[in-house]
Amino acid sequence: MTAKIDLFAAAPQLMKSWTSVSMAVAASLDTTIIELVKIRASQINGCANCINMHTQEAREKGETEQRIYLLSAWREAPCYSDRERAALGWTEALTRLSEGHGHDAAYQALKDHFTEEEQVKLTLMINVINGWNRLAVGFGLWVDPAAAKAAAQAAA
Repeated sequence: MTAKIDLFAAAPQLMKSWTSVSMAVAASLDTTIIELVKIRASQINGCANCINMHTQEAREKGETEQRIYLLSAWREAPCYSDRERAALGWTEALTRLSEGHGHDAAYQALKDHFTEEEQVKLTLMINVINGWNRLAVGFGLWVDPAAAKAAAQAAA
């Protein structure tokens, strides 16, 4: 796949700001939950670029193959904590807003396992990864994870 445009060349200042915000939000919560959320939203959105990148990052941060492989069936898999399940349920509810499903049960689980501050941080992370998914899918991006890491560090 060849990217339609170079986002960082087309809008360098905004992309630098977007990357900085993305990194700040990702650093605001538990790494395990952040990585699971990034992967799950990317699966829902069909973003091969982000699935590739975030599964590699999750492995580097200690996530197991089993939990990565079972993520699309997290409701039936016994290897996720209640807190992780609440985060995944909230991720799915917000990522699928256009499907018109109620999100009351997902919000209740979120409230049961996350403080109000954490709820906002998690919701921002869900928004960030959905934004990256749309940039990547929309513009046909395929970025080597090592190159993305280097670019993110340079933007910081």
